[in-house]
Amino acid sequence: MAHHPITMLCLASYQKGEAFLRECKRQGCRVILITVENLRDANWPREAIDEVFYMPDNYSRDDIIKGVSYLARTQVIDRIVPLDEYDQETAALVREHLRNPGMGDTTARHFRDKLAMRVKARSAGILVPDFVHVLNYDRLREFMSRVPPPWVLKPRSEAASMGIKKLAASGELWPLLDALGDRQSFYVLEQYLPGDIFHVDSIVSEREVVFAVAHKYGHPPMDVSLGGIFTTQKISRQSADAQALEALNRKVINTLGLVRGVTHTEFIKSRANGQFYFLETAARVGGANIAEAIEASTGLNLWAEWARIEIAGEEGSYELPPHRDDYAGVIISLARQEHPDTSAYDDAEIVYRLKKPHHAGLVVASTDPQRVAQLLESYSRRFYEDFYATAPPLDRPAS
Repeated sequence: MAHHPITMLCLASYQKGEAFLRECKRQGCRVILITVENLRDANWPREAIDEVFYMPDNYSRDDIIKGVSYLARTQVIDRIVPLDEYDQETAALVREHLRNPGMGDTTARHFRDKLAMRVKARSAGILVPDFVHVLNYDRLREFMSRVPPPWVLKPRSEAASMGIKKLAASGELWPLLDALGDRQSFYVLEQYLPGDIFHVDSIVSEREVVFAVAHKYGHPPMDVSLGGIFTTQKISRQSADAQALEALNRKVINTLGLVRGVTHTEFIKSRANGQFYFLETAARVGGANIAEAIEASTGLNLWAEWARIEIAGEEGSYELPPHRDDYAGVIISLARQEHPDTSAYDDAEIVYRLKKPHHAGLVVASTDPQRVAQLLESYSRRFYEDFYATAPPLDRPAS
């Protein structure tokens, strides 16, 4: 451990990562938070933060580089950590500018840019749905004549303005590209594979996956953003699916070059051939209360573990704490009530209730995977009647 306390600079455009900030403080770090003006009154764990700086909501990369460099005149900044996916490139740029340890620009791209991660994974022999960069029109035509529809037009990074669009015929693509204009090269066109979607959430220390847990979504997140009830539940580690996913997850993370941190990676099990395809990955804690579910099934808080890994840094002294191998699941729905009342849901297995306007959400945990499945199934039916509301799909996924 260094003699002076480690100074941890955290960037956050959304309010999240409270457990990360608390763990840093608990480990004796000096914690600086840079967030946006409209989160000035957010419920940050102020007791865990030494200094907060606010940027205008539409700040530029140049502004933040200058701001952090100004801070660095009077204090040594040891680590720079993005608490939200949106801050990843920014954090990488600032690290490159200050020559700080941690993920640089190129690696950050592999965890943010859906085109970069697909190209890199495919070149390593990892199965991915067929795709083409929205760049050259002849190549787009060739792709659409070769790969049967439907296709999905996706922004390469979520920061793009338009969300995901599903297309049934080539004629639907061109008007969308016209509307995108100069922004079209920030998109990728991909084959839509029907199948079940899984996610693997892992902890990585010095390029080793030291912890990984696989879950299966009830419905693809894309279907849910269009209206529906979101569920995900942990699958048995002994199952063939979990074992295939753990091996594939390790290969993806090694290929993309993550040195240390936490990851949330999505795979689809093709209905056509039963094989797993890599969809996308992010070097962050999964949203949608996945962190709460993992804590309920294992006792590990991914935010706190991520803080411990960042503090260990290049010394690589991180050790995974002992943990359980129980089961948990999440259910979340948009709610027509501003503050939905879930008190009628009173099973002993409920370990967490979501407090978010116009959302109903629960995390359930049990030593028995069947019990978790049964509760999510019955709650899904009850949620439709008690709370369910449809809203226009968000351009940004709810995380």
